[in-house]
Amino acid sequence: MASVTTSERSKSRKSQTPSKNGSAQSSRGYESKWHAPATEESVRKVWKLIKDNNIKVVDLKFNDLPGLWQHFTIPIQELEQDHRKGVWADGTGFDGSSIRGFQKIQESDMNLFLDPSTAVVDPACEVPTLSVICDIFDPLSRKPYSRDPRFIAKKAEAYLKTTGIATTSYWGPEAEFFIFDGIRFDQTENEGYYFIDSNEGEWNTGRDEKPNLGYKPRYKEGYFPVPPHDSQQDLRSEMILKMLAAGISVEKQHHEVATAGQAEIDIRYGTLTKTADSMMMYKYIVKNVARQHGKVATFMPKPLFGDNGSGMHTHQSLFNGDEALFSDKNGYAGISQLCKWYIGGLLKHAAAILAFAAPTTNSYKRLVPGYEAPVNLVYSARNRSAACRIPMYTDHPRAKRIEFRPPDPSCNPYLAFSAMLMAGLDGIQNRIDPGKPLEKNTYELSEEEAAKIQTVPGSLEESLNALEKDHAFLLKGDVFTKDVVDVWLEYKRQELPKVRLRPHPYEFHLYFDA
Repeated sequence: MASVTTSERSKSRKSQTPSKNGSAQSSRGYESKWHAPATEESVRKVWKLIKDNNIKVVDLKFNDLPGLWQHFTIPIQELEQDHRKGVWADGTGFDGSSIRGFQKIQESDMNLFLDPSTAVVDPACEVPTLSVICDIFDPLSRKPYSRDPRFIAKKAEAYLKTTGIATTSYWGPEAEFFIFDGIRFDQTENEGYYFIDSNEGEWNTGRDEKPNLGYKPRYKEGYFPVPPHDSQQDLRSEMILKMLAAGISVEKQHHEVATAGQAEIDIRYGTLTKTADSMMMYKYIVKNVARQHGKVATFMPKPLFGDNGSGMHTHQSLFNGDEALFSDKNGYAGISQLCKWYIGGLLKHAAAILAFAAPTTNSYKRLVPGYEAPVNLVYSARNRSAACRIPMYTDHPRAKRIEFRPPDPSCNPYLAFSAMLMAGLDGIQNRIDPGKPLEKNTYELSEEEAAKIQTVPGSLEESLNALEKDHAFLLKGDVFTKDVVDVWLEYKRQELPKVRLRPHPYEFHLYFDA
């Protein structure tokens, strides 16, 4: 959809007046509490970026409800206005009915407002392009759109402050993904298949590659061999250099456990909304760098049978100013009582959280015993078979955090992080006891021991049913609104019969001779 016309914009400019702090004040009355208007300083920084990089166009990005970036592009001339005018102050329109999980066709008009703090040179475009993340507003109510995932994340951060528990939450996701050399899939009335190929795949040790040079990581042995076993070292390094150029702080990159190019890039922790912004750019960079090299990257949790899937272990902590609230040198594994309550909230609400944090039918093919996927709802120090792990790399109080391991990178990070925070806060507010830590490998428990431990849901349907029954904690502070929960349940439940009603290829192996 096009932005407002020149004549419409000229009419609106007459009613623009600067506020005392120099930010835009529009007579159209858009609520600016949740969106920082462009200021003289922020606009100067944007224009320096444009000038220094010879920018020609501006790409406006926003998030649909399931978690995929959407975008459209405007010429640089559209920004060549005072920040109190044009797209800076009035926004630019788009069709919300064409975006997954958004509006119905009779209420389709929506507005995007640029967040100048997110402006970076786009890392994927050949034409010099400025990339800007936007906030979504309803043009009639003049308020932020309730289903804008970024708005939900901002509300979660604001709600945290109102509780008096903490001022800031920090998030450190560890997203895993696969880089394949090819993918084919189809599903029709008379056929259904997928075919993945990778020069690294162990299944290709016998392929005539003219010549086959070997060094293909064995199943579950992709963690941490050097090249030539790790054939994608330079490719991942190119990815992290682009991330750094886009303002994402990177800690490390490496090959992951599975064969066939499983990878992980860890980014440095940050505040909730900013980290979710970074995760969107992270996925954008990974996919586009892979494509530029004739490969394809996927964040699908379980694309391969018989090897590890891709998770997004999520480190999280609370601070009150500079005080690390999860630290107590005298507590179990150095964690505080408040941290234990936070863990209690995560474990209690885990099934509902996973409706957002493991949101695909494929997610539950990863969440099975034996592949480092945490299916048991317990906590423990160092123990990667527990849903909540307490890292023990250092005893520094500021580094004390918990790692929630069930999420996967198919999720919308704005929604997943917000749901986890709300569950943890509910645990603190209600002093939910997580019980005693479990130090054993949870995959090697006796039947009697295992029967006493709750596990994650076995399917997306179970998680959605749990969310339907258990979502009051999400509604606190109006962070998740009822319409968001209802639309999410409706949208995701539409996926269930699409998978359930189709014959599975392996059913032919099992039953064709019946």
